[in-house]
This record gives sequence, structure tokens and C-alpha cells, in this order.
Amino acid sequence: MNRVSINTDLIRWAVDRSGMDEAVLAERFPKLPQWKAGNVQPTFKQLEEFAKVTLTPFGAFFLSAPPEEKMPLPDFRTMRGQRPRSPSAALLETIYEMQRRQEWMRDYLVDVGSAPLAFIGTVTLASSPLAAAESIRQTLGMESGWAERHSDWTHALLGLRRAVEDTGVLVVINGVVGNNTHQRLDPEEFRGFVLCDDYAPLIFMNGADFKSAQMFTLAHELAHLWLGKDGVFNLLDLQPFEAEVEQFCNRVAAEVLIPTSELENCWPGVKASDDPFRDLARRFKVSPMVAARRVLDHGLISPEKFFSFLQADRDAEKQKQQKRAGGGDFYRTQEVRVGHRFGGAVIRAAREGRLLYRDAYRLTGLSGKTFDQFSEQLGFSRA
Repeated sequence: MNRVSINTDLIRWAVDRSGMDEAVLAERFPKLPQWKAGNVQPTFKQLEEFAKVTLTPFGAFFLSAPPEEKMPLPDFRTMRGQRPRSPSAALLETIYEMQRRQEWMRDYLVDVGSAPLAFIGTVTLASSPLAAAESIRQTLGMESGWAERHSDWTHALLGLRRAVEDTGVLVVINGVVGNNTHQRLDPEEFRGFVLCDDYAPLIFMNGADFKSAQMFTLAHELAHLWLGKDGVFNLLDLQPFEAEVEQFCNRVAAEVLIPTSELENCWPGVKASDDPFRDLARRFKVSPMVAARRVLDHGLISPEKFFSFLQADRDAEKQKQQKRAGGGDFYRTQEVRVGHRFGGAVIRAAREGRLLYRDAYRLTGLSGKTFDQFSEQLGFSRA
């Protein structure tokens, strides 16, 4: 049995980097404590499996010391007043996977003669947030009162997502790494990121977050595209680092979802209600925190009232998170994990012979009959 001699620091680094409970890992790999102590070395096969489970690049185990990993995107995350921790393996793997998708999509679009998107990078930090928001709303066809026409947050988010994809932007929503339900994405670590490109801009939203919170994330990421700037963020309490880019994107996103004119018209009618912020949240299909923050920014409530509501909202959100259940239709889930626009392009390329089915499976994380059924879900009949 061939065993691999590895620096024990690399085993410890892989465990820490994974963010997984070490007791859970030890159940999967009973000799893990001995590997860490250097008393026993893993076999080649065991090391391959360990790398897969911990999302560790296999080649990293053959280095002399743990590598220094850097976030591949500008890091605008906040951790309640502190600088963010090092990115988890789950976040890094998700970014790398989305970069691979974007690279393929860009090459495909150039190959078929598509034109670059006109709106990427059309505003600057010197632009008016109101003007930038209006440009986004016009491009997406978001007429006044559009959110009220949707019955709930889920349908409003679906409508907004489809409008964004219709402009040429790839939108992916996932709460796990790929299809691995054992590797969840933590919304406390990040709520989304954006990869700018003139042909294949990509927005990723953490599907483990609440639907109402995802609305703000999507609008925030759109503002990044209009600026033409990449970024990863979580925006805890809507308070980013003192980064001008994030402050600008926050203002634009708030104006996209709750236009000043509409807020001023409806506030007199809701301010006396028992729960004005949730009334606004239901009207505009945003989280109550976003609604409260918007009212605060317009000077319609005191900071004390906002922070009092904020603490109550946090407590309520924690309770909802504990009751949250998984499940759902697998293929509908794949539509948001893969993305309608991206999935459709991969299927067309495979059908036209521009892409090997082997590579189509790799790009989507689906294969065989599962890929065929996913194709039907997107409206492609069997080849």
C-alpha cells in the first residue's frame, strides 16, 4: 500500500481552510488525528478523497508549507466592524468555478458573433446614484410599482432575476458548493460577488440567504456592473467598509429597489402603522432591514429607532433561519444553480457540436440523463 509523505502542517491547514467540523471529518477519515500528528501517512487514494472533501487543491499537499492564498476579487466583506477572516475553501472554490464558467461563456459569445454589452462600466463614482439607479431600472424595464405586482419575495426575485438575465448578465444562486449539500455557503461570510465582463458579466448570490435579502444583493451587484468593478461582499447591517465603491453601490441599490419618489409618496400612509418597516418591505419586496435603513437615510426616523428595530429584526431572522427547511424540486433548483442563460448556452453549444458533452457536463455539474432532463426543464427537447 503506497503512502504519501506529507508535511503535517498541510493537513492542519487543509482542515482549518475547509471550515468543516473536525469531528465530522474524523468520522470520514478515522486516521485524521494520526495524519495530523505525523504518526501515520495517508495513502494516495485517501489523500485524493481528503482533498475532494476539504476542497483542497490536490497539488497543494506536495508543497513544503501551506500556500498563502489571496482573494481573487476585491474584498468588500465586513465582519461587524472587523476585517474579514481569510476566505473559506467553499467561497474560493465557488469563485474559481464561476470564473471558469464566465471564461467559457465569453469565448462562446465572441465565437458566435455576439456584441459586447453597452451598459457595463457606464457610470463612475462621480455619477449621481439616482441617475445610475434610473439607468438600471430602465435597462431592466422596472416600471414604477413593479414590486407590488408580485405576490411575495420569491416571485419578485424570480421576476428581477429573469429581467437581469434578459439583459445578458449571467445570474447564479446557490447555497452550497456545486451540488454538494454537505458544503454549505455561509451568508455570514459572504452574500454575493460579481465578475465584470463586457460579454459575460456574472452575478453570484448566496442562496443560503433570505429571499428578501437576496433582492438587495442582486441590486447591489448590478451597481457593480454599471461601475465595471468586481467585488465580493456580505454587507452585514448594510454597512460596508469605508470603501467608496461599496458606499456608492449601496446607495444605487437602495434607489433601484425603493425609489425616493415612491418612498416619499407612501411613507405618510405607513409610518403610523404597528410595523411600518415590514409594511414597506412587503410593498417593495425587500428585507425589513433594507426598508428601515432606507427610511433612516432619508431622515424620516431617528438612528435610535433604527438600531432598536435592527436588533429585533436580527433576533427574528435567527428564529426563521432555525426553522428553515431544505428540499424542493431538483431541476428547478438546478435552473438557479446553473443559471438559465448560462445553461441554455451550454446546451445549445453541445447540440450544435461546438462543445463536447463531456465538457458540458463539467460546466454544469450535471451528466447523462440528469443533463437531458435539465435541458427539458429549460425548454430544450431531447436531441
